[in-house]
Amino acid sequence: MRISVRPSSKNVDSIYIIKDLYLRDVRGKKSSTNPSGKTRTTVTVKSLGKIPDLMESMNMSRDEVLSWAKEEAKRLTEEEKKNNEKITVDYYPNQLIEKDVERLFYSGYLFLQSLYYDLKLDNVCRNIRNRYKFDYDLDAIFSDLIYARILEPGSKKSSYEFCQSLLEPPKYHDYDVYRALSVLAKEMDYIQAEVYKNSNFVLKRNNRVLYYDCTNYYFEIEEGDGLKQYGKSKENRPNPIVGMGLFMDGDGIPLSFSIYPGNQNEQPTMKPLEQKIIRDFGFDKFIVCTDGGLGSNDNRQFNDIEGRAFIVTQSLKKLKQKEREGAMDNRNWRRLSDGKLVDLQEIKANPEEHTNELYYKEEVYGTKKVPEQLMIVTYSPKYALYQKAIRSKQIERAEVMIENGSKKKSHNNPNDPARFVKKTSVTADGEVADKTAYALDQEKIDNEAMYDGYYAVCTDLVEEEVKDILKISEQRWEIEESFRIMKTDFRARPVYLQRDDRIKAHFLTCFMALLLYRLLEKKLGKEFTSPEIIDTLRSMKLLAVEGVGYQPAFKRTDLTDNLHITFGFRTDFQIMTKSKVRAMIRQTKQRSK
Repeated sequence: MRISVRPSSKNVDSIYIIKDLYLRDVRGKKSSTNPSGKTRTTVTVKSLGKIPDLMESMNMSRDEVLSWAKEEAKRLTEEEKKNNEKITVDYYPNQLIEKDVERLFYSGYLFLQSLYYDLKLDNVCRNIRNRYKFDYDLDAIFSDLIYARILEPGSKKSSYEFCQSLLEPPKYHDYDVYRALSVLAKEMDYIQAEVYKNSNFVLKRNNRVLYYDCTNYYFEIEEGDGLKQYGKSKENRPNPIVGMGLFMDGDGIPLSFSIYPGNQNEQPTMKPLEQKIIRDFGFDKFIVCTDGGLGSNDNRQFNDIEGRAFIVTQSLKKLKQKEREGAMDNRNWRRLSDGKLVDLQEIKANPEEHTNELYYKEEVYGTKKVPEQLMIVTYSPKYALYQKAIRSKQIERAEVMIENGSKKKSHNNPNDPARFVKKTSVTADGEVADKTAYALDQEKIDNEAMYDGYYAVCTDLVEEEVKDILKISEQRWEIEESFRIMKTDFRARPVYLQRDDRIKAHFLTCFMALLLYRLLEKKLGKEFTSPEIIDTLRSMKLLAVEGVGYQPAFKRTDLTDNLHITFGFRTDFQIMTKSKVRAMIRQTKQRSK
């Protein structure tokens, strides 16, 4: 170990004790410049403090303080050597393990815990506790609920039981969890505002663009009340649902959310949540990007002011006939890559030759509330071929249904082949038929095929480059992925809670779990997929070795190496003493410098 002197806040020199770690390259590659296949990384072991403060408290000169720091580094080096001495463990084949003692502990939560403390959520919970009179540990309960939602999602009771297998098991009772949910629901807005403020110390938030979307979650109950109401389910389930509106920033990091009754129209939900962000987060200039279902005239008008703007997906089918014909005719199309005019009719006739290009045209568009808008219509030959291929398979399935003489209800499902089957109850002469006949609805097929490859957005950014507008709109997929992660990976539904306040607290923990996961994902870069990261975190466990410490009980991979390098501690040594693990846990609760 050695010392490092570098400026901290206000350019005041501080002393740190650092050391080098030589790790096998996370890519596993050797080269002429790196024949060993290892990479060196430097980690901070300890911060000794600011030099002026040390000089004053120790009554020493600067050189004397530096000499003392070097001796401290030497002492820690000797201490580490002692701790790294070979450990011998005796095992006996005829001796049983101790009964009712947990031996396998989850360690993947430590990376999440490091982010939890970087967001200063412990301070947030402490501030909340000062406003209430309760004796349970809100910080421990909230953090455990977040970790469990990522590592072993389930009911609140099962989350409490799961947390018994963390390296730091709960010291609170299971009934404390439900008491804490009511407090978390009351403080939901405060927690979101504080977390956003503190997240800027973790990474620079991209607030130039805000994405908004809604989804819903179902309950396995038969009667609705409160937030739980019958409505249009995204999954076509006949259950009461609750709605969620979610804002994320331009980098896909969750920003804020709201919960609303399942029978409420989603369009009016955007404005109140956006107003809360403007008020509590201090935003004033940004672009709101939403899909067509949320792009009402009221929402467009609300953001059509100086400092704010909108980009909204526009359904060509819902345009007036004259506007639709103008948007889809073959004139005035350009190639996006170079802006050159093209013959769209020729491109549509030979789409296979143009699958690597995207084409667009600009149309003046306006409504009574927002008269000056730009509609950008795009055409993708690749997407047109994809839609045609999917529909061809659906038509084949529809023909099989006709041969069998039956038609299943489509329930307005855009992917159900039954939508292409029409029922005929009269003959060609207009008389009542003896039997109901089924046939392909060619008119409906032709109507759908007409829109293959087309996509449109509306915006009040009439002076911006088309490429920039389309690039912003393309990133909407990240908010859809966030909903998928919450529903599938974090199993946020079905919801089993009944009280409205506890339902809100449930989704607060889901939102916080998503935020922590997205921050971790950003720190790791784009090398790994969401399933890989989540599965790896869940697999990382330590086996307790009686009287000694812990052994890793997981497979070391490029991803585990990347996690350890990124967060500055390792859980994959052959064996780790209890004191070393305790020190590692303390490290995860320190703020990042």
